[in-house]
Amino acid sequence: MSVPLSEALKFWAKLGFISFGGPAGQIAVLHQELVEKRRWISERRFLHALNYCMLLPGPEAQQLVTYIGWLMHRTWGGVLAGTLFVLPSLIILIGLSWVYMTFGQVPWIAAIFFGIKPAVTAIVLHAAVRIGKRTIHNQVLRWIAFGSFLAIFILNLAFPIIVLCAALIGIWGGKRYPEYFQQTPSHGNGKDKHYGTALIDDHTPTPDHAKFSSKRLMQQSSVFIALWLIPFLALALLFGWKTLYPQIAWFFTKAAFLTFGGAYAVLPYVYQGAVDQFHWLSAGQMIDGLALGETTPGPLIMVVAFVGYLAGHIQNLIGNTNPFWFGVLGACVATWFTFLPSFFLVLVGGPLIESTHGKLSFTAPLTAISAAVVGVIANLGLFFAYHVFFPHGLGGSISWISIAISLFAGLALFKFQKGVLSVLTGSALAGLLSYLVASLLT
Repeated sequence: MSVPLSEALKFWAKLGFISFGGPAGQIAVLHQELVEKRRWISERRFLHALNYCMLLPGPEAQQLVTYIGWLMHRTWGGVLAGTLFVLPSLIILIGLSWVYMTFGQVPWIAAIFFGIKPAVTAIVLHAAVRIGKRTIHNQVLRWIAFGSFLAIFILNLAFPIIVLCAALIGIWGGKRYPEYFQQTPSHGNGKDKHYGTALIDDHTPTPDHAKFSSKRLMQQSSVFIALWLIPFLALALLFGWKTLYPQIAWFFTKAAFLTFGGAYAVLPYVYQGAVDQFHWLSAGQMIDGLALGETTPGPLIMVVAFVGYLAGHIQNLIGNTNPFWFGVLGACVATWFTFLPSFFLVLVGGPLIESTHGKLSFTAPLTAISAAVVGVIANLGLFFAYHVFFPHGLGGSISWISIAISLFAGLALFKFQKGVLSVLTGSALAGLLSYLVASLLT
């Protein structure tokens, strides 16, 4: 007995609207729904799929949805599942980005973002600690994390260079000192729970479409290249090679292949490119975008839609054109070229790469990269803290209210294990309250 595609699509569509809480929360919801309640897939097969997706660059929750959809209903099942997981978030973020650009300077809305920014700083630092606990389990990996922190903090090295150096260390270290580069289990306690017979059970044979085929690999790779090349060339021909939209397409394609470690891992790279290199938006706007990404369903990496929207909107503010539609195009271009490689890696690379799963020669570089990512994320958190706590630079005044909000947000995250959504809500209310009090006193 199998699940009809129509029933599966209803669930994937529902999931796109309820998947709050970042990757950890989304994976927990998936486990509860698919393993415990619906019994579409067994615990062991679910964890096997999850571990595979965590080895890939890109958002692991979206890739896991795509993987399970592909396993159940072939290529189209995976494509539709992954798309429905992302689409609600894209639509919501486009709407919120328009509100942000149109009404962001309204005092009470600005006050809400004033309260959210310190919380985002605490959230990023909390993510660095959480990812560090999951990936750093010996002194060598701690040194790699510290080295990557210094490389970006002091030398301002580009994120791809740090990833490459970490990978080379992992390749070398995996051969010379393999005991330091073993991956440790990050899910479960080593004992598989059993919730009853599943449709895709522990011993269910791998379906034919999930087995490696060189012919299928060539066909699907050709489709992927066409889906990347045709839109890219169309943007270049319509707007010019060196204009905004081809730049967005190329930049986010590179970002998609560098996101080892999830969405927080790619944020430093997106920040370096969007803020420092291309000047599409400011540091403050980037922090606001991350806050919006945290408060909407879907993968956190959807912050790329906010970046794309602002880039298109801001560049077309002058003149008689409507900047909204240029912003929408920017958001769609950023989303398309960010997620297309994810679909490629699961649907095309899945059968090929799965055969290497668990082999140290393959996992050692990823272990080193994951450690380096922790240092980079810690640097991003400190950078956000600088911009939030010293809004006018080191020579200006200190925002003591921001420091207080950040400390309370950190306490809620670290001590009381509160969810991101509740922390952001409380911080937004604190920002609004500080505005009201300041208004009454003046």
